[in-house]
Formats: sequence, structure tokens, C-alpha cells
Amino acid sequence: MIQIARRAKAASRELAGLSTSDKNRCLESMAAAIETHAFQLETENQRDLENGAQAGLSRAMLDRLRLDDKRIAAMARGLREVAALPDPVGRLLEERVRPNGLRLEKVSTPIGVIVIIYESRPNVTADAAGLCFKSGNATILRGGREALHSNRAIASIMVDAGKAALPTFPEHSIQLVQTPEREAIPALLSLSQYIDLCMPRGGEGLIRAVADCSKVPVIKHYKGVCHVFVDRAADFAMAEQIVLNAKCQRPAVCNAIETLLVDAPIAPAFLPGVGKHLQQRRVALRVDEAALAILQSLLPGLRGATEQDWFTEYNDLVLNVRVVDGVDAAVAHINRYGSAHSDAIVTADEARARRFLAGVDSAAVYWNASTRFTDGGEFGMGAEIGISTDKVGVRGPMGLEELTSYKWLGFGQGQLRA
Repeated sequence: MIQIARRAKAASRELAGLSTSDKNRCLESMAAAIETHAFQLETENQRDLENGAQAGLSRAMLDRLRLDDKRIAAMARGLREVAALPDPVGRLLEERVRPNGLRLEKVSTPIGVIVIIYESRPNVTADAAGLCFKSGNATILRGGREALHSNRAIASIMVDAGKAALPTFPEHSIQLVQTPEREAIPALLSLSQYIDLCMPRGGEGLIRAVADCSKVPVIKHYKGVCHVFVDRAADFAMAEQIVLNAKCQRPAVCNAIETLLVDAPIAPAFLPGVGKHLQQRRVALRVDEAALAILQSLLPGLRGATEQDWFTEYNDLVLNVRVVDGVDAAVAHINRYGSAHSDAIVTADEARARRFLAGVDSAAVYWNASTRFTDGGEFGMGAEIGISTDKVGVRGPMGLEELTSYKWLGFGQGQLRA
């Protein structure tokens, strides 16, 4: 781990000297190489799939692990999209001239060395490496043992393509930790003299384990307990479509909702219709006493919600339902039980919407829109390396600009501090 970290630190210095055209040429070469080596990638991925099946991985985990023609093409397309984005390094963020004539510039810079720890999905190898490379950061990738052959092939193809495209390509700017032992993670994340940032991607257990052992800063979101609140001034048709999209479009993702909050005055009129359509989409409802009183004679199989349910990220077709009395009660529920990820209000009343937007302490808060938009691509940021619910530093979807820091440049003519 020490050798990997040292090499990454040295590579980060070399990366900082590459021009935008140099970086883009390498990314284009990497994309073409992934397409050219699609058969090799599928062959190595098949080894992982066979090992995973023998190890008893679930069908969902095997699906996340699988690389097919469509997913390989998406990796190549993602690298080309990153190449087409503006370079986030070297942007003038702020400029000021002091009374003594000293001119100060705040300029974006790479962070340095970033460790990405992730599970299952081999495409993260290409996505993370491409984003970090474009933003001038050396990457240390630590995937799960279940995807080792796939990740190794992707990383090797990208490095070889970069070297072919650019003689000065820093070959240690993209490194894969190839040992599957768990002890590698705390050993790596103890090297704060070389590593600047860690970004874990995966379940809550993985992220908490990484945050607990790391001696370097960690960008994270533990889970996505997201909400939609249907206000008394909501348009019912709009509200129902937003709820169905936020829960059912992709229930296993972190920006899908886990709880529906309904304003008390409209609950008897709104809940039967939306409840019926949710059950038609095989969503299991876990309801509070007020919602149960409204729905129990209409919908079979309802279950009362427990206290723990309100904290739970299901990643499945399960939805909590609670009746609340107004905007303030909805905000209080979300701030207590939510995960500061993504929450929404549906209402035609701007004053009530503004109160909700100001009161909910989450990375993304929506008015009359689905929570499913919390995504780098949907925000117009291009590719995304993750979503942060932290409050210091970046928050929300993390694209290229979020992978940079900054420094101050001072331009003087001999000024001295009095």
C-alpha cells in the first residue's frame, strides 16, 4: 500500500502538468481501447460471474457485476463525454485587488490523490478513473473481490491506452489495488502523507467501515432515505405521478423515496388513489395509524410501520406512508428520520413550498419534481463520481468541478506587510 500511495503522489505531480488537450487525447484513446477489447473484458467478466455464482452471490449482485455489450459501450461513451467537458482545472474562481495594489486570484487545482472504494459494478473503474484523470487527480481504485478480474482488465486497458496516446502519460495515475484482503483498506487509508481524499461507493456498511478506519478525509453518503411530501395545495395528478416515479422507476437507487408524507386535510381523498396505483406496481406499503384507518378497507396486505421503518432505506418496492399535519410537521419528520439526501414537496402554494425548501436540511430539495433527479447527468454536470450528503466541502452530485480544490495566487510589485 505504501508503494502504491507513493507512486500515486508522484503521478499526481506529473498529471498537474498535462494540458487539456493531452488529457482529452488520453481519454479518447481509453474509450477506443475499451471498445476494441470488448471480448477480453467480457471474458474476464465471465470469470468473475462464475466465481460469484459459486460463492452464492444473489441474482441482483450478479446483475450489477455483469458486463455486456451495452455496458461496455456505455463505459466508452462515458469516457468520451468526460473528454468533451470543460477542463475544471485552472479556472479563475475569484479575483480581487487590495488597496495596496496586491492582486489576488483564486484558481481551481486538482485535489491530488483520490482513493475510490467500491463494490460490484466494474463500470465504476472506468467512470472513476476517467473523471479523476480529467480533473488532474491520481486515482487508487479498490473494487470488491467479486469483480477483481474485470477491474484489473479495465484498468490495464486504460493505462496502456493512455501510454499509447501520450509518451508522457503518468502510468501510475490510475492504479488498482489487486489484493482482496480487507486489511488493505485501513493500511491504505492511514497514509495521509500521500493520499488526499477517499470516496467510498456502496452500501451503508461499507461506507461506515471506511469512514471509521480512515485517517484521510472521506466524502460519503451513508444511505438514501428520501421523501415526498404531498401538501394540502397539491395537484393530485401531478403528486401521484411524482410519487410513482420517485418510488418505482428504479427502486434500488439512493435517490428513490422510502417514505410518502401526506398532509392531513387531503389524506382521505389522496391516499386511496395513489395507494391503489402503488399496489398495482407491487409496492408493499407500511403505514401509520392515520393512513391505516383510511386504507385498510380498500387495500389488502397493509402493514403497520415501526419506528425503525422510518429510518430504513429499502432499495426495493417497499414504501412507508405517514399522515402529517402541515409543512412544519413534514419538515420535522424529514429532518429526524431522513438521510439528508433528496426530498420533495408537491404543492401549488409558493409560500408553503419556500418554507419546505428552507427548512429541509438535505443535499437536494425539490418543489414539484421527483427526487430521482439527484444525479450528475440530470443536473447537467456530465458524469458523476458519487453523491455527498456531507455539509463541509462538496454536497450533492459530484462531477468534475467537485473533484477540484483551489489555491490563491498573489501578484505584487514589492508590497510588504505593515
